[in-house]
Amino acid sequence: MKLAEFLPAKPDRLWQLARQMGVRYAICKCAPELTGLKPPWDMDSLRTIQSCFAEAGLTLYGLEGDEFDMSRIKLGLEGRDEDIERYCQMLRNMGELGIPLLCYNFMVGIGWHRTHGDVPTRGGALTSRFDVADVPASLTDAGEVSEERIWENYAYFIRRVIPVAEKARVQMGMHPDDPPLPSLRGIARILSRPENFERAMALSPSSSNGVTFCQANFKLMGCDVAAWARRFAAQGKMFFVHFRDVRGTAERFEETFHDDGTTDMPAMLKLYHELGFTGPLRVDHVPTMAGEKNDQPGYESLGRLFALGYTKGVMQALRIPIE
Repeated sequence: MKLAEFLPAKPDRLWQLARQMGVRYAICKCAPELTGLKPPWDMDSLRTIQSCFAEAGLTLYGLEGDEFDMSRIKLGLEGRDEDIERYCQMLRNMGELGIPLLCYNFMVGIGWHRTHGDVPTRGGALTSRFDVADVPASLTDAGEVSEERIWENYAYFIRRVIPVAEKARVQMGMHPDDPPLPSLRGIARILSRPENFERAMALSPSSSNGVTFCQANFKLMGCDVAAWARRFAAQGKMFFVHFRDVRGTAERFEETFHDDGTTDMPAMLKLYHELGFTGPLRVDHVPTMAGEKNDQPGYESLGRLFALGYTKGVMQALRIPIE
């Protein structure tokens, strides 16, 4: 497996810490508000970011998240064809530069969402929580958006971009809705059940159309996580693993330290290895530890270092090769 880290687009302390932890692969969101450059459909911008990582001893392995405003695509609004063409150009650029992975989502209007970001956990560390009871009852500016409409918009999008991704040799791993609820504030969420991933992949069958296996999200779906990992791996569709744990249900849960949840984390790492998974795995959504500001709940530095050390230690104990 390739041990990766989700790193900011501009050099900072975490880049250096990742290298000191032995991480060689970077996953990055290259949206213009984070880079100060054009979106990655601009070749010069993407090449600049890739070169910067290379100079720091890191390989930019994949992009993650919405790399530019996807609202017209996700809502099926006028102008989506122009945005889809830009998306296709981004895929072509990734292929030309040898960046093989794109982790994307189709969460409409509301991305990954937590209702609290400062919940005390072990030793006074702060973690994030989602509680559906604390979600506003009001609709967003998008209003009511039905499941049928989102499936239609998703099909329109994926049937146009997957052939381009396949030609560019880029794997597109769809990320689950987070939290995986049927709807949130009147907006349906279509990737909230494991069966829906197979429906999504069937819309555009391709070796480039697969899954980001966000382990905790599948756990919150109430499914047999190991069974679905086996199923996706057997289909050759598990492109990327987000290694994290939670405690609770999709309606109310908290993020945990990697050694403090209810999932047998060593067993999951062993399973990924036995399934022949050799793609990137990254830790995700960690508690904020002493001395940190908690400006980015789930993404401060010390919890990541703990999680990376824990993950490497388990992998070495299990004799799992680490790239």
